[in-house]
Amino acid sequence: MNEVQSFSVKQQLDFIAQRNRQLSQMLKFRNPVQMNHFRGGKLIGVHDCLNDITNEGVNTLFNVMFNSATQIAQNAWYIGFIDNSGFSALAAGDVMNSHAGWTEFLNYSQSTRVSWTSGTASSGVRSVTNASACVFNINGGGGTIYGIFVTSGSAKKGTTGKLWATAAFASPVPVSNGDQLNITYTTSA
Repeated sequence: MNEVQSFSVKQQLDFIAQRNRQLSQMLKFRNPVQMNHFRGGKLIGVHDCLNDITNEGVNTLFNVMFNSATQIAQNAWYIGFIDNSGFSALAAGDVMNSHAGWTEFLNYSQSTRVSWTSGTASSGVRSVTNASACVFNINGGGGTIYGIFVTSGSAKKGTTGKLWATAAFASPVPVSNGDQLNITYTTSA
């Protein structure tokens, strides 16, 4: 005869569900720089790199936005060149009146650093760039350019203003009298 056996099973299930969220609002500033190098009206080189934001640039951004610091005047940003001669280092702590690892390259015909005029941010687009290139005409025998810097000071050799960013090209760029350098700089987050 078949016996029927009965038993009861009691189970308890405990679990924790964890949902990983991706933070899509993180701000990272690794902004592209492009320099088109012309000689005799012909494009002889395109040099691309990314900049690093200085500590002063980051502090300025947050202090203007969140601590009532004085805003830098609209369209008051300028591009300057870093000279390869005597170059030793770029540093996060560099400021316009103290950057021991580099000097400014001055052999271009413009009387001031060239103005970088950005477009307007809108619709959540996370970048602005200059609508037309910053044009530099090389003179004074030329030289070699290590990279660029972005500052709020317009005076060549000037030591005032905020140093927003510096950027180094993959390799130093030799330039000659009469060359034209066109810079496009995009800041994005």
